[in-house]
Amino acid sequence: MAKNIIREGFDVAVCDIQQNVVDGFKGVASAGSTNPCEAADQRNVIMMILPNSDIVDAVLFDKGGVLETCAPNSLIVDMSTGSYPKLMETAKRVANRGHRFVDAPVGRTPREAITGNLLVMAGGEADDVAALDGVFNAVGDTILHVGPVGCGLKAKLVNNYMAMVNNALTGETLSLAKAAGLDVRAMAKLMSSTAAGLGQLNTNYPKKVLAGDLTPDFPIFMAVKDLNMAIELAEIANHKVQFGRVAREKFISAEKAGMGGLDQTAILEYFMGSQ
Repeated sequence: MAKNIIREGFDVAVCDIQQNVVDGFKGVASAGSTNPCEAADQRNVIMMILPNSDIVDAVLFDKGGVLETCAPNSLIVDMSTGSYPKLMETAKRVANRGHRFVDAPVGRTPREAITGNLLVMAGGEADDVAALDGVFNAVGDTILHVGPVGCGLKAKLVNNYMAMVNNALTGETLSLAKAAGLDVRAMAKLMSSTAAGLGQLNTNYPKKVLAGDLTPDFPIFMAVKDLNMAIELAEIANHKVQFGRVAREKFISAEKAGMGGLDQTAILEYFMGSQ
């Protein structure tokens, strides 16, 4: 990411706790140090992407931290994925020191970090996010300003919640396919062409519940029926399934709430109303 920002012509000083990483920027970055306050000396944009919120706070506020030496009214950009409450406290402390704050975690993989095709989810004042347009476009090809400070991290955490649940669900489903005597690769190919693999956000949600249409293409009571039969198959195969049982419980509750004849995507309305 740092190299991509440098390629776009920005004057970058790098900092990393590992000297060999810093040494890798000799002749590339204008300065480098393992000491945060040295790297930040008179810099007006501080970008951090660190393992957790405690390390972010240490880099900012501890003795030898960047706030000791950075320029007045600097723009502090936290691109880490950390704790939301800690992030908001950090933002408040940064503001109390007379600086501005943007949270902008990134998505996708190390491959996109190298090619400059990351997804950047930014939270902060519109003017501050706009001021970072050049550096954000150096590291990503999709830049989303998702709201005020904290919304970038919230967007990342909500996205990752769905991604990791889907990951576990995919593993459980394919293991059920194997237990039922099916070819796992063949089932993966099959489901990659249906809503199961393409995902509800890419198939049913946009044209149904998100469009305000709950007329049933596939009603909730049918979802309960199909889950009953799939769980029955799992029991015959002596295979434990967990996500299907949780989903069935929620669909049954929605049915009991009078939503059985609505489209399956109305489960979103059920969840929103049950909070």
